[in-house]
Amino acid sequence: MTTKPVHVVGGGLAGSEAAWQIAQAGVPVVLHEMRPVRGTDAHHTDRLAELVCSNSFRADDWTGNAVGLLHAEMRALSSIIMACGDAHQVPAGGALAVDRDGFAQAVTARLEAHPLVTIAREEVAGLPPADWDSVIVATGPLTSPALSQAILKLTGEDELSFFDAIAPIVHLESIDMGVAWRQSRYDKEGPGGDAAAYINCPMDKAQYEGFIDALLAGPKTEFKDWENVPYFDGCLPIEVMAERGRETPRHGPMKPVGLTNEHDPQVKAWAVVQLRQDNALGTLWNMVGFQTKLKHAAQTQVFRTIPGLEKAVFARLGGLHRNTFLNSPRLLDGSLRLKADPRLRFAGQVTGVEGYVESAAIGLLAGRFAAAERLGSQPAPPPATTALGALIGHITGGHLDGGKGSFQPMNINYGLMPALEGPKRGPDGRRLPSKERGRAKKRLVGERALADLDAWSRDIAAMAAE
Repeated sequence: MTTKPVHVVGGGLAGSEAAWQIAQAGVPVVLHEMRPVRGTDAHHTDRLAELVCSNSFRADDWTGNAVGLLHAEMRALSSIIMACGDAHQVPAGGALAVDRDGFAQAVTARLEAHPLVTIAREEVAGLPPADWDSVIVATGPLTSPALSQAILKLTGEDELSFFDAIAPIVHLESIDMGVAWRQSRYDKEGPGGDAAAYINCPMDKAQYEGFIDALLAGPKTEFKDWENVPYFDGCLPIEVMAERGRETPRHGPMKPVGLTNEHDPQVKAWAVVQLRQDNALGTLWNMVGFQTKLKHAAQTQVFRTIPGLEKAVFARLGGLHRNTFLNSPRLLDGSLRLKADPRLRFAGQVTGVEGYVESAAIGLLAGRFAAAERLGSQPAPPPATTALGALIGHITGGHLDGGKGSFQPMNINYGLMPALEGPKRGPDGRRLPSKERGRAKKRLVGERALADLDAWSRDIAAMAAE
């Protein structure tokens, strides 16, 4: 019996990786790419996996960097993106940077040569035909208007593409809890019964005035007139609030009411910066109401003047940009299928990840899920202790819903993975300085991830052989 093909829409990094994984599993795949029939403003060639921005895949050290760990995991699962990246590497210190032309040519050539891959140069306008019973949509931030509108209609969402103001996210372990404290305003319990759902950073009047001065003076990302940035009162950038009046933030997200500083109960704060838990693990916390268009260097400088955040490590800095992505925690299941139409899977940046490698990683998983389903099995996602598992876990269920617009694109980072206690002493019994403890902890996280990924991969292979 001939196996029906899986259809992949979009020949970027995610779509190319998905198609490769499907074909390598022995399942035929049709990869639909609209270039050169229809071009885009960002692309210059008709090659698959063309890099439209940087040529860097970022840090390549699995022992000390989360994206480096993602590289290692993808290599272990025979990623075409990583194989072609390694083959066309150019000098970039500790990062993996590639010759963009050689890289795209290599990905295109390998997919064109694969006997189970058919490349269809055509635009898929609107929802894929009903007789395509297994489809991966990997159209990225350049999803066509017709397909975007069809997805909106199918899901009942209000929007997919919009300017969005994003608040910074901080690693919990970098917050000074000797200054900050846990408490909800008026000790009000949330739906989970927690009356201490926020972390609070207090400011006196002088600190607040200095913060507002720095906020107003900091360099901002500016947009062209045609971009027509629409600010919404529910997510105004913090500096725009300050521009409307120096006291505006203090009567908005920084209001000090209903809070008592457990470190100094007799002193009332002039203003308070609150952080709210952002992921189910409790390792990441977002700065409430701190959407911003400050440039990244200014953000780290200005936000580290906040008491308790002097040594803050940011999992993501704030920003304001047009983006196209699904509200994946609500719309997708654990294997990236659209709940409203399970024949459709999504992969890449449209799922709510950022970065070349993250997009390709979700393509890798979508491809493996689709191939396994076609062959009659349904493998579980990789363990949450792996970078791949942490990434898919975050976009399909690890995010805590804070209301409309709370789910935002994320790069891979250690905060998405379960915490691991780092060693306090070295092999010689010597007490390790904090920096060495941090490096040792990251290495242990990497070792755990690679071991767990290997076990998961062997289980999947055994299941397929049955």
